[in-house]
Amino acid sequence: MGKRAENAHERFTNGFNCAQSVAGAFADLIPMDESLLLRSASPFGGGVGRLREVCGAVSGMVLTAGILYGYDDPGNKGVKAEHYAVIRDLCEQFRTRHGSIICKDILGGNPQIGGDPAERTPAFYGTRPCLRCVYDAAEILEDYIAAHPPKTEENNK
Repeated sequence: MGKRAENAHERFTNGFNCAQSVAGAFADLIPMDESLLLRSASPFGGGVGRLREVCGAVSGMVLTAGILYGYDDPGNKGVKAEHYAVIRDLCEQFRTRHGSIICKDILGGNPQIGGDPAERTPAFYGTRPCLRCVYDAAEILEDYIAAHPPKTEENNK
C-alpha cells in the first residue's frame, strides 16, 4: 500500500467523504491550510452533493492535481492542453480499475440520490466500493506525483 493511499483509506473510515479523503491525503504538499482544503473538497462527496455524478474520489484526485499542476494563465493554450491531458489520463486509469468515473455507475443498481449520507457501518463497507475507490484514486495520484514531482513556488521561478 502506498502511504498516501493508506492515508486516504484511513480518512474515509474516519468519516471524511470520498473527495476529502483523497485530497486530504496530499495536504502536506498543498500550500493552503488543511481545513480550507477539506472544505473545498467537501461538496464533491457522493458524486457532487450525493447527485451520484463524477465519483468524489475522482473529484478529490483532480482537485489535488489541479492545485499541484494546474495553470493560471488562460492565454497559455499549450499548458492548458497539457494539463487537461494529464487529468484525462488520471481519470482513465481510474476508469480502467472501476469501469467508470461516474458514482452511480460504480455503485450499480439504483443508488439513492440526495438524502442524508449513509452510516459508516460494517454493512456499508461490505456493500459499497467507495473505500476501494478512495484508495485507488489516491494511489493513482501518488504514482503520478512520484514520477512527476510538482513544481513549487520556490522551484518554479
